[in-house]
Amino acid sequence: MNISAISDVGKVRDINEDNYCIFKKDYDLLIVADGMGGHNAGEVASFLAVNTIKEHIDKYISSDMDEEAIKGIIYEAFNRANEKIYLHGKENTSCDGMGTTATLILKNESTIFVGHVGDSKAYIIKNNNINQITRDHSLVAELVRNGSITENEAMKHPKRNIITRALGTTKNIKIDIFTLSMDPLDSLVLCTDGLSNFVDSYEIEKILIEIKDSSEICERLVSMANKRGGYDNITVLVAKNDEGNLERR
Repeated sequence: MNISAISDVGKVRDINEDNYCIFKKDYDLLIVADGMGGHNAGEVASFLAVNTIKEHIDKYISSDMDEEAIKGIIYEAFNRANEKIYLHGKENTSCDGMGTTATLILKNESTIFVGHVGDSKAYIIKNNNINQITRDHSLVAELVRNGSITENEAMKHPKRNIITRALGTTKNIKIDIFTLSMDPLDSLVLCTDGLSNFVDSYEIEKILIEIKDSSEICERLVSMANKRGGYDNITVLVAKNDEGNLERR
């Protein structure tokens, strides 16, 4: 896969509390995390999440494992990250109550493994149609699912930043883990809500169709979010199966 990423502080925040990872071994590993907490605690939480998950997967996963074994290692990686963030918050008063979203995609041949907690998003573009493959753990997502508000209303809702599930906020965490297939011409997008709150999925789809280069796609999406206010940190990863070698920004 050809993969590019940009993480931008935006136009309002002083600190970028997002983190991401692109790691290539016998598989491709992508992670985005959006931290929360006072001072720079969100930055600490997202850093701990990304690095703990990546290190655990690097240590234990090999490409010849079966699906259930890989799912089990992803589950344990998220749990280890949750425990590390939770304990760090308890042991450091400046980080008390910190937490982070974490969204992971691991591509092993044509199988995509997804691990997810929070409201960062993963999309897959198949046959020029975009579909969100993660389920947001947030208050507004619950309102959309029960029909109280529309998706467009959710993007501007005053409580859109309230998440119902995050790593590090409780001792135990529920993790969404599932698999799907990826075809040769499919593309993937992972992003934090600094993008998805200002650029909707249909706009993302349009740009993925119009632009072939993954780096240029990232630049265009971040630019759009910043032109619309840049009120949050913006992180986006784009992975395309139909391009050349791995690339990181």
